[in-house]
Amino acid sequence: MANNEPNEQAEIIETNYLKNLDFDFGVEVTEKGKKLFSQPVKFIAASNSMQSLPEESVPEVAFAGRSNVGKSSLINSITGRKFIARTSQNPGRTQQLNFFEIGNENFRLVDFPGFGYAKASKTSIQSWNRLIKSYIKYRSTLKRVLLLIDSRRGITASDKEAMDAFNKLAVSYQIILTKVDKIKAKELQFTIEKVKDECNVNSAAHPFVHLTSSVKGTGIDFLRADIARLI
Repeated sequence: MANNEPNEQAEIIETNYLKNLDFDFGVEVTEKGKKLFSQPVKFIAASNSMQSLPEESVPEVAFAGRSNVGKSSLINSITGRKFIARTSQNPGRTQQLNFFEIGNENFRLVDFPGFGYAKASKTSIQSWNRLIKSYIKYRSTLKRVLLLIDSRRGITASDKEAMDAFNKLAVSYQIILTKVDKIKAKELQFTIEKVKDECNVNSAAHPFVHLTSSVKGTGIDFLRADIARLI
C-alpha cells in the first residue's frame, strides 16, 4: 500500500500558506523575506539585565518557547547560518537574552531563555522571568514575540502560562509550530485546529499559525516573509 503521508502533510502546508485568503504568502512577499535574510547576520550581545540591553535603535522580533523546542535551530534556519545561534542536546543552555543583528542595523532577532527544563536555580529562573517581562513591557522597539511550540506536544501548561503572561503584558505574539516533520498529517491537522482555537480566545495572539521544520526547511521562507512585514 502506498504511503500517502508526505502528500497529505504537503497539502496541509500548502493550504495553510498558499490557499489562505486572509494572509498573502505569494512570490513577491516571500522574495522580500529572502532578500531581507540574505544580509549579513552577527551576534551582538548577551544581556542578563535591563541595563545591559543594546540601544533601542532598530526593530526587534523575539523568540520564546520551552527548552528544547528548537529555538536556536529555527534562528539558524531563517538566517541561513548553521551556527549563529548555539544549539545543544542539553535543554536550558540559553540563559540570557541573546541579540542577533540582521544587515547593517536593519533589525534584530532576540533569543529568550527557554522555559520548562532549564537546569538552573530557582533564583536564576525567577531572575530570567523578571528580565523577559521587563524587556517585553518596556522595549519600545519590540515588534512581536514568536512563541515556538512543539507540534508533537501541542500547547502545554507552561506554554499556556507564557500566553497568559503575554496577554497581560499586551504584547503581540504569534505561535510557530516546530518539528512538523516528526508528526503524522492527521495529528498535525488536529494540533493546528487546537492551536487556532486557543489563539481565538487569547487577546494578544496573532491569528496566523506558522508550520515549520528546521530539518526539512518547511515553512522557513514563509516565516521570513512574515517577519519582513514587521520591519
